[in-house]
Amino acid sequence: MGFGEKLKHAWNAFSVTEPDRYATAFPGGGDFVIGNSRPDRFRITTTNDRSMVGAIYTRLATDFAAISIRHVRLDENDRFTEEISSGLNNCLKLEANLDQGARAFKQDIALSLFEHGYLALVPVDTSVDPGITAGFDVLTMRVGHIVKWYPQYVRVSVYNEKTGKRQEVTVHKTKCAVIENPFYNVMNETNSTLQRLIRKLSLLDSVEEAAGSGKLDLIIQLPYVVKSEARKAQAEQRRTDIEVQLKGSKYGIAYTDGTEKVTQLNRPAENNLLGTIEYLTKELYGQLGLTPEIMNGTADEKTMLNYYTRTIEPLLEAVVEGMKRVFLTKTARSQGQSIEYFRDPFKLLPISSIADIGDKLTRNEVLTSNELRQVLGFKPSKDPKADQLINSNMPQADTGLPPANDGVDPNADPAAPTDPAVPGNDAESIMNSALDEVNSSLDGIFQTLGIEG
Repeated sequence: MGFGEKLKHAWNAFSVTEPDRYATAFPGGGDFVIGNSRPDRFRITTTNDRSMVGAIYTRLATDFAAISIRHVRLDENDRFTEEISSGLNNCLKLEANLDQGARAFKQDIALSLFEHGYLALVPVDTSVDPGITAGFDVLTMRVGHIVKWYPQYVRVSVYNEKTGKRQEVTVHKTKCAVIENPFYNVMNETNSTLQRLIRKLSLLDSVEEAAGSGKLDLIIQLPYVVKSEARKAQAEQRRTDIEVQLKGSKYGIAYTDGTEKVTQLNRPAENNLLGTIEYLTKELYGQLGLTPEIMNGTADEKTMLNYYTRTIEPLLEAVVEGMKRVFLTKTARSQGQSIEYFRDPFKLLPISSIADIGDKLTRNEVLTSNELRQVLGFKPSKDPKADQLINSNMPQADTGLPPANDGVDPNADPAAPTDPAVPGNDAESIMNSALDEVNSSLDGIFQTLGIEG
């Protein structure tokens, strides 16, 4: 497709002239709204206060964004063969939109899932109008927050880079990837472990803020009954005197009469709030596959493998599956196109372990030398042998490469003659002798039968 054809067929999500495309696509228009919550999910009506658990969100989102996602081609056995040069692969590999690179875009996906529970990946610029054909290529895309649910559409709040503001657009569910957090019941449900922890942390912050506000919360018991107006005025004057003493004193000291009794209310009263927070934190770590070692960066290889398997891969699978079913048509999938994620298994290994594993992989012809050099960060070797799956420790068949031992057979008897001029010393001489014997035998047979050879 030429440049002029691209300009002719290109489409932008914010270029729709109707105030709401859904108003013309569904009878009743915008008045037919199911609600602001996902209609097919069972909802518990208990409400809790919210706050941010930024450390957990950031750790999970950062590890999620470190995994590579690519638009690839598979063979008939669903094995990776090559990357496909497409606008979608460019979004996943280099630049998703004007403001976000591929890594920032993936981190935005993870944080939005944790915060809202579900999102929509909206193709902003495409090669052709998605309303005309399903075979469109995604040129730029953004993370949209779903604000309303319709039977076949979703109302999505998406950042418009042309106006610099978030704008709501209505998109068909087959034109945007609707993704749900696989840990919704743990992180986003109103009575989930994370929401309970958030509420307890909010309460703890309120208690600490009250304790550090400078208030003393004193009750002064005077030696007389405060019922008449005169006694109330006298008690008010006594309270004011104590406030003046505390405020004007360098060390906050005041005096009272011997008959007066002072009770302070805001000093620490023993409660189980901190213990509850520690218990909920431990439960949340267990349900999300986290450990304190993962959070502080001291986890070993087995712990990280369990963390990636139980926590990160379900998130990746949900995102990849959502993009496959929307951005790849049935025809594209039948042609072997797919969207896959790849994690480098050598990132967490020390150099000594990499050397041992690399030796096993090359000896068993799993990786070539250049593939292993790429893992280590070295430039590929120009030796043709470095791109072949061979075991260099074993004798090789004829591969078109010069033999490493200058043609000497490593299995030959060292006491045998090595002069190629000696009859019977090489395979060619043996073959010629055998052919001569066969020819002689045939000549004899022909003479016996009276046939000229």
